[in-house]
Amino acid sequence: MPAPSPSAAVVVREHDDQPFYEAKFIHRWVEQDPATGKEMKRHRQVKRRIGPAWLDRSPHTGKWDLRRKGRVPEGHYDQRGATVRAAAIAAGYVTDAGDLERANRERRSHGATFREVATEYLRGLNDVAGAKPATLRDHGYMLGEPGAPYKRGTGARTGHVMAALGDRPAANITTREIDQLLVRVSATGTSPRTVNKYRSVIAAAFSYGCKPSTFALPANPARDADKRREPQPGALVFYTPEEVEAVARALEQGRHRDPSRPAVSEQERQARDAEDRQDAELVRLAAYGGLRQGELLALHWRDVDFAGSALTVARAMSAGVEASTKSGRVRRVPLSDQAAAALDRVSRRENFVSPDDLVFANVLGRTLDDSALRRRYRRAQAGAGVRALRFHDLRHTFGSLLAVAGVDVVTIKAAMGHSALATTARYLHARPASEQAAVFTDAFRTSRVGADAAEVA
Repeated sequence: MPAPSPSAAVVVREHDDQPFYEAKFIHRWVEQDPATGKEMKRHRQVKRRIGPAWLDRSPHTGKWDLRRKGRVPEGHYDQRGATVRAAAIAAGYVTDAGDLERANRERRSHGATFREVATEYLRGLNDVAGAKPATLRDHGYMLGEPGAPYKRGTGARTGHVMAALGDRPAANITTREIDQLLVRVSATGTSPRTVNKYRSVIAAAFSYGCKPSTFALPANPARDADKRREPQPGALVFYTPEEVEAVARALEQGRHRDPSRPAVSEQERQARDAEDRQDAELVRLAAYGGLRQGELLALHWRDVDFAGSALTVARAMSAGVEASTKSGRVRRVPLSDQAAAALDRVSRRENFVSPDDLVFANVLGRTLDDSALRRRYRRAQAGAGVRALRFHDLRHTFGSLLAVAGVDVVTIKAAMGHSALATTARYLHARPASEQAAVFTDAFRTSRVGADAAEVA
């Protein structure tokens, strides 16, 4: 255990001919030998800088005179002030050293803390698993320290997980503790889906820590934590082609812009007009091509095959970084005339039309800001007077309109890049019930059943 605060000596040092005070003391403590269990006395000499010294150099001896007259400026020390400060430094050092030693003893007794496990998990997620930037961002947010500032804006992270589990030995954390943590997260008003995300991220960190090659934790307590019941997804909502065009026209005509903030120059007006026209075509391609927002923002001209009427979707923007698509696969999407016309209009601009250029780019040819794009889209919806659907619902519009037209579900699955047919089957709700009722009616006709039975016989 740490010894009482040691006596600190005050000495004068100098740097670049400027004097400063330094505290010098011996830190003594007793610790247990891990091999024999016997107590051992330890000591360490410690030096800590105090601050600028209020001294004059003696003209007779050339040494620093401790009797300089006058009021000591703020931030400087005379000998008396330096002595008081040295005692405080020595006491603080001993306290900190004791806290550190206690933490080290706990770590030796119980193993790594959850903070250490989570830090290594996030590093492995990036270096080994090669997770997408958006995944790294989301997991890093949920496992972030409380009070850490956001990268954007003025807010700070709540750090629910680290506040509750960070300093706890990971091997000692119980399912009950995690359940209590999830209750606190839920009490903030967040959705059941978000609470389940917290549970999933904590479980992933523990799964990493359970590996023999990492921390060899004995169990994953998050696996048995209570999972929130999430509401069943409702029927997919989508726009009609007329509504898509209404939103696109609102963007083209600048109805999403604040009229109280007009362009200050002709050059700015032209740049705004070009941006508005591009946003309109981006909305059209989202609805008539079915690309996700990240896929639209990562689309290059080399991916557009006008002659073959197809788009190659090979990558997507993830947290501002180009990455693979959500499924990790490249797909080729048939290019309808409506989607091809939108791309053709974009291709007529003066700049950024070479194969390696982005199809949808800002004035510098760089990637569009996804958040700003969504804000412009929402304002355009209001300007067009249509339903306020999410940007992602433009993709649902693509799948639903294909289903209405009678396109088979396997073809829709391939065009949208779904991994499972069950995901695509959700779009079948868009087909009119009367159409399906007619098919059902035909199946139950007596004459047809009798004819089929005769053929079998």
